[in-house]
Amino acid sequence: MPLLPRHNPSLAVAQVQGYAEMAYFALLAEVNLTPKPGLVDRFNTGAHRDMNLNDFYRSADAIAPWFPRFIEQGIANRHLDGEAALCALRPLGLACENAMFAATNGVNTHKGSIFSLGLLCCAIGRLLATGVDISAEVVCQEVALLCRGLTERELRRKNLQQTAGQRLFAHHGLTGARGEAESGFSTVLTHGLPVYRRRLHLGADQECALLETLLHLMAVNGDTNVVSRGGMAGLFWLQRKATEVLTHGGINTPWDKAQVRLFDTQCIARNLSPGGSADLLILTWFLAHFPNQPPYKHNNNNATGVSLC
Repeated sequence: MPLLPRHNPSLAVAQVQGYAEMAYFALLAEVNLTPKPGLVDRFNTGAHRDMNLNDFYRSADAIAPWFPRFIEQGIANRHLDGEAALCALRPLGLACENAMFAATNGVNTHKGSIFSLGLLCCAIGRLLATGVDISAEVVCQEVALLCRGLTERELRRKNLQQTAGQRLFAHHGLTGARGEAESGFSTVLTHGLPVYRRRLHLGADQECALLETLLHLMAVNGDTNVVSRGGMAGLFWLQRKATEVLTHGGINTPWDKAQVRLFDTQCIARNLSPGGSADLLILTWFLAHFPNQPPYKHNNNNATGVSLC
């Protein structure tokens, strides 16, 4: 049944909290996945020298209280057009970022996820308020409406000092998180979700399904985090290596897992961290749980069950 908040306020509160909890669990599912090439996990800190696993736990805990607020903002601003709703959401996003930085002593652990999950939560609120049935596809369509024209407005804008995103767009045509959001997270819908759902359907456990999904995302995503560290040559190398691991049939055997660990070592040596693909994996996990609410509780010590796929 679609939600009508004005008719059932207690159900509205429960649904807001349910989606907010899923967003939090999605953050934990990603960081606890081990191994991950170039990324912080239970084995090591990847290509990062300024952050560790505990930073991500503290960050997720600091961000979590803001997810219900993003949803509530969407409910409150359901009558605004996309650009106006996005402007109204921005101060909340910045406040959430400040909470993250305060928890991590200035380390950027989840800025991209705040942007993407904040948009999804806002979109969920808008849909809940209008009584629309929630699905991954419908929520992503709403995000696309919210972000229509965002890339043009922000990446083509002539600043006195260009942002990193503007430079990558100007030099390489990469649109990063803004472009992904404006597309309605098309990479997640066309690559992440189908791979993850298929692997689970075929009997893979969640960790192996997530790891194979991450490799698929790395193989196709124009990850601006990677380009910032290693240029386009670094991106092409990473995409090729991810594809090579997948061509052997995915993550099914100890040999496959050993190849991922080797891939991790190579990413660290090249100082490459596919943070953009990690963000897309978070969204994949989150959207894969629609329309159900999580029937389980997580904790920081083991948010996704046994790791070490």
